[in-house]
Amino acid sequence: MLVDSHCHLDFPEFSAELDQIVDRAREAGVGVCVTIGTTLAKFPAVRAVAERFANVWCSAGIHPHEAEPEPLLGPAPLLAAAQHPKVVGIGETGLDYYYEHSPRDAQRSNFRHHIRAARETGLPLIVHTRDAEYDTITILREEMRAGPFTGLIHCFTGTQKLADAALDLGFFISVSGIATFKKSEELRAVLKTVPLDRLLVETDAPFLAPMPYRGRRNEPAFVVNTAAMLADLKAVPPETLANATTENFFRLFTKVARPQ
Repeated sequence: MLVDSHCHLDFPEFSAELDQIVDRAREAGVGVCVTIGTTLAKFPAVRAVAERFANVWCSAGIHPHEAEPEPLLGPAPLLAAAQHPKVVGIGETGLDYYYEHSPRDAQRSNFRHHIRAARETGLPLIVHTRDAEYDTITILREEMRAGPFTGLIHCFTGTQKLADAALDLGFFISVSGIATFKKSEELRAVLKTVPLDRLLVETDAPFLAPMPYRGRRNEPAFVVNTAAMLADLKAVPPETLANATTENFFRLFTKVARPQ
């Protein structure tokens, strides 16, 4: 079994055939999906998808792009959302200095409130970081000193420095279809150094379809292709990679019930 640890099944790209999308994932051997919250305003729709399918879970959070329109004054709204039995993670949150759709100060403030929610709930923090490695590492280290929490770097595309810092903090690293792209040699070199017991796989669907589907709408079933590349990179059989990443997922996302 594989797990798609990060997708966006509430997005309009899936609305016309959501049942078929989930069925195709199951047929491909993807036993669990986590559909990720990006705004609190749209969280009810994310939660509804998770409630609709036994093998789909969700997170609650505010993407860094949305930090200005949805500023947090504290972790309370996230703590309230996390009480739902299907909410298994906090985020996605973090810092994005590439697009800067929200001011950096607003992103950093929201990021810290998400971390506090993760610490209080015990749920893993789902971190998005782009062109913001220094501040991401700094904030995670500062907050870890204030009290422990768990988490992952989602859709990892960073440097060796970010990977090493994340691993040192006890975080996991999640691999998306970007790692299958022809020009991702440097990324694959970093991923090769990450221990097998700290890796997850994801799609970030509907974005970032792996090879050979690049350019198409991504969907959870395609996580199989990313896993196959990662197994080859780590020089292990596909079954070993699937078992390892799935066990890693359940070690991190402790609120998720294993499918029967």
